[in-house]
Amino acid sequence: MPPELIIFDCDGVLIDSEGVANTLIARELTGLGWEMTMKDSQELFLGMSITDMQPIIETQLGRQLPLSWRADLAGKLVLALGEEARLIQGAREMLERVTELGIPWRIASNSSDQEMEVKFARTGLAGLVDGKTHSAASVIAKGGRPKPAPDVFLAAAAAEKISPKSCLVLEDSALGVTGAVAAGMRCLGFAPHGDGAHLRAAGAEEILRDLHDLFGVLA
Repeated sequence: MPPELIIFDCDGVLIDSEGVANTLIARELTGLGWEMTMKDSQELFLGMSITDMQPIIETQLGRQLPLSWRADLAGKLVLALGEEARLIQGAREMLERVTELGIPWRIASNSSDQEMEVKFARTGLAGLVDGKTHSAASVIAKGGRPKPAPDVFLAAAAAEKISPKSCLVLEDSALGVTGAVAAGMRCLGFAPHGDGAHLRAAGAEEILRDLHDLFGVLA
């Protein structure tokens, strides 16, 4: 049976922003004394919220970060992503086609609401995604947890009044796949530049190389 709701991750699935974000994070952490490249940052923090990054960074540095660090980094990310984020190839066409098929869809992301707002505005998706986004911050504010916890996925399902078992998730990070599986949802992995083995290991049923491969699964 086709899913009653499709839930998309944002970064790495709809928006090409991970290079921008991880370049900034690597530069910031190098400045704090943890020498890091963009690739190092992506391998360590792919799909992770700033909230969950902080204790890892503090452990590595052996000291607490300033109270303003998280908000300062979030502000720098918003500025950088608002200037440099791009669409993943085929993302708009895929979302429009899912809409034409009459399948409800939503976005569940560890990004902040502000980050998603500037990314979707820059890439021209703002009108298409309006009212369909769920952020880690929104579930944290209600006592929940970001991915790999299932909370943001469950929030998306609840907004559509759809049972988790009737949802299909598309994710590009192992953290996201873990969260989707924990929510009781089917999950597909998106790995346009690799074999997706880490996504399969986390519980992805199938690996897509191109966003339009989704329609082969739906058929």
